[in-house]
Amino acid sequence: MTMPAAVVFIVDDDPLIRDSLDHLVRSVGLTAETFSSALAFLDAELPDQPSCLVLDIRMPELSGLDLQDELIKKGISIPIIFITGHGTVPMSVRAMKSGALDFIEKPFEDQELLDAINRAIKQGWEVREEQVEIDAVQQHIDLLTSREHEILTLVVSGMLNKQIAYDLKMSENTVKTHRARIMRKMAVNSLAELVRATEKIGLQPKS
Repeated sequence: MTMPAAVVFIVDDDPLIRDSLDHLVRSVGLTAETFSSALAFLDAELPDQPSCLVLDIRMPELSGLDLQDELIKKGISIPIIFITGHGTVPMSVRAMKSGALDFIEKPFEDQELLDAINRAIKQGWEVREEQVEIDAVQQHIDLLTSREHEILTLVVSGMLNKQIAYDLKMSENTVKTHRARIMRKMAVNSLAELVRATEKIGLQPKS
């Protein structure tokens, strides 16, 4: 799969820093979008492409940490690189615990930030790929009947056909028929593939 063009969002209330970061990001061929406040970023319609967020931690109205919290509440997953000239250890700990990828103190070398941005974009791309796979598995799961779903949980728990037949009070041939349909609907060719697929969506095997 070809990686689509990535965009770097820059949120900083200082126009000189915004322009400087915008120029730096564009100088290496990446797309940049700048915002003067966390609120402006929250109001924006984000493009559906790999991205990362370069975020000032101290801003009026809504701080960078507050923005991070808001994105988490909205279920928006985007790799965040915090930059700050007045960072504290508690701030950095809070940011990293909430999922920030990096916490860079000013002044910093251009290459240090560019390296962090590249790591963030790579992570963002991997998250997108994983979500595509999860969505595909869920679409397959949704094709199953309630009985097939029940048998699926038993199959991935390691039960044999005859055990499933006994447990569900049906013939072993009926279980085999259901199992074949499950494999076809799930678009897998082996039990190992079936287990990996269900693990992706967190399906709990029947204990």
